[in-house]
Amino acid sequence: MSKGHAWVLGATGQIGRAAVRSLVKDGWEVTAASRGGGRDGSWDAGVRTAALDRDEDGALAAAIGGGCDVLVDMAAYGEQHARQLTALAGRVGSAVVVSSGAVYADEHGRSFDTQGEPDGAPRYPVPVPESQATVEPGGATYATRKVRLERDLLAAGDSLPVTLLRAGAVHGPHCRSPRELYFVKRVLDGRARRVLAYGGSSRFHPVHCANVAELIRLAALRPGSRVLNAADPQAPTVAEIGAAVDAVLGHSSQTVLIPGSPTPQGVGDTPWSIPHPVVYDMSAAERELGYRPVTGYAESLPETVEWIAGQLAGRDWTEAYPEMVRAYGIQLFDYAAEDAWLAHHDQER
Repeated sequence: MSKGHAWVLGATGQIGRAAVRSLVKDGWEVTAASRGGGRDGSWDAGVRTAALDRDEDGALAAAIGGGCDVLVDMAAYGEQHARQLTALAGRVGSAVVVSSGAVYADEHGRSFDTQGEPDGAPRYPVPVPESQATVEPGGATYATRKVRLERDLLAAGDSLPVTLLRAGAVHGPHCRSPRELYFVKRVLDGRARRVLAYGGSSRFHPVHCANVAELIRLAALRPGSRVLNAADPQAPTVAEIGAAVDAVLGHSSQTVLIPGSPTPQGVGDTPWSIPHPVVYDMSAAERELGYRPVTGYAESLPETVEWIAGQLAGRDWTEAYPEMVRAYGIQLFDYAAEDAWLAHHDQER
C-alpha cells in the first residue's frame, strides 16, 4: 500500500538521487523533478520525472497541481523560495527541506561567513546542538539566505509543517565538489607526501547522502515543524580521512604536519582545514525521528573514491570539477608551492 505521493525537487542532484531511492523503497509514489527532467539509472521504473525550473514564475505551483503528501526540496534558499513553498500550504501535506550547518554562529557571532577575517574562525561547542545561535537572516551570503529560508518556513506554522535538515559536509557519489578529491587526485598523481595544516586535526563533520536520505524518509513519515542536524555517526579528522582514502586506493602517503594555519601560498590547506572542530549533535534526530545512520564515513568511502576517479579519467580536474575550482581555486593542487615548502621543511629538520 502506498504511503502517499512525494515530490522531490532537485532529484538528480547528489542527495536527491538517494532520497528518491529511499522514498520508493519505503512505499511512496515519487515524482522526481529537476531542471532537465532526467532520470537516475538506479531508480525504480515507477518513478515519474518532471522537468521544472522553479525560478520561473508560477512553475512550481503549476507542476504540483492538486498537491502532494510531502514535498522534498534539496536546493531551496532565500526569501523567494520560502514564498514559493509557503504558497503551497493547503496543497502540500508537509515539507522536508535541506538547509546547512553553515548557518551556525558562535557566541561571538563568528561563522563560516567570517572564516577568512582576522580571528574570524568560529569556535563552536562540541557537539553543536540545533539550539546554537545562527547568523542573522539576509540575502548577502549562502548562510544568511538559508537562515532567511528557515525562519520564513517555520513561521508558516501548522499550515505547512516543515522539517529543516542542517546538513554537514555532504559526501558520496555524484557530488559536484567532493572534498575527497584533495586526497584522491594526489594518490592518482603519485604524490608520496601531503601537507596538512592545524596538525591534521581539523574536524568538519561529514554526512553521506544516504544518511540525509534516511532523515528525509523518516521526516516524511512524521510531519512536524522542526530543525534537525544531519551528520554521519563519525566526525573523522582530516588526517584520518587522508589515511582512509589511502587505504581504499592501496596507497601509503607520508603526512607532513603544519602545527598552525596553512602557508600564504595555501600549502597545507584542504577542504576540511579549519582551526576549531565542527561536530554536530545528532541526538535530536535520534529522539524525534528514531534516526539511525545507514552508513559511516569509512565504509561508504570506496564508492565515493571510485566515482571521483571515474570522473577524473581522461580529463583535467578543473574540467571534471569546475565547482571545486570556484570553491577552492587552482592552488588546491599547486604542487610546485608544496614541493618548495617541503624542500625548505626538509632542510630545517
